[in-house]
Amino acid sequence: MSSLRLQRVREMLKREIGGVLCRELPAGEAGLITVNDVDVSSDLHSATVFVGILGSADQQKKGFGLLMKHRRRIQGQVAKSVILKYTPQLRFKIDDSIVHGNKVLKIIEEIEQTLPENETTP
Repeated sequence: MSSLRLQRVREMLKREIGGVLCRELPAGEAGLITVNDVDVSSDLHSATVFVGILGSADQQKKGFGLLMKHRRRIQGQVAKSVILKYTPQLRFKIDDSIVHGNKVLKIIEEIEQTLPENETTP
């Protein structure tokens, strides 16, 4: 399968799954769930959905539990809106890349604040 088609399918799934999550899962109860990326197998039979969950630790745990509990319903809603020969089986994974990125940015900011004024690069 061409990589351009696979990329279009990934983006379409990402958009549709995000919409379904917005409609189906309450943000107050489960935190804010965002779809960061979707990795689709080349035969389109499975897709790994990388999600970020913003909120307290309890909300994150509850949000991921709701994703796992309602996986088939979410997959069914996606199948209704995305016309493909096969609807990929969804697997959800927590994506901590944003949290790690924020930690790195905070460390860089702290380092910049500790440097004397004349040692900063132009």
